[in-house]
Amino acid sequence: LSLAGPEGYVRLFVDEGEPMAQLLVQLPSTPYHDKILAAFSGAEAQGSWGAGEKISSPAPQLPRSSALIEPLSERELEVLQLIAQGLSNREISERLFLALSTVKGHNRLIFGKLQVQRRTEAVARARELGLL
Repeated sequence: LSLAGPEGYVRLFVDEGEPMAQLLVQLPSTPYHDKILAAFSGAEAQGSWGAGEKISSPAPQLPRSSALIEPLSERELEVLQLIAQGLSNREISERLFLALSTVKGHNRLIFGKLQVQRRTEAVARARELGLL
C-alpha cells in the first residue's frame, strides 16, 4: 500500500480478488485504503468475481468519480471530451496531432477503465461519474 498509494493504483489490488479484499478489510482506514475497498465493492456488484464471492466488510461511500478502478489520464480525458463532442477517431487524431492508432489505443483504455463497450456508453458513464 505504501508503494502503490502515491501512484493511486487500485486495479492492482482489485485484480487479486477476494483474498486481497479480506486482507485489506483488516487494515486501518485511510483515504487510499477506503478507495481500494470501494473499488472492490464495485467489482463485486458488477460480477467481476466468481459467484458467491463477497467481502465481509462494506466499503465506505466515496464520491462517484472515485468509482473508477483506475483513473483516466489527462490525455484520456481529453480524448473522451472530444468523443462527447461527437468527433470521429480521425477528427480526434487530427485535432490532437496523434496517429489514428494512438487514438484507438486511448479509446480501448478509456472503455476498459469505464467498463463499457461503445463510445456512447463511455460518454454516459463519464457523465454519471462527473468526469464530463
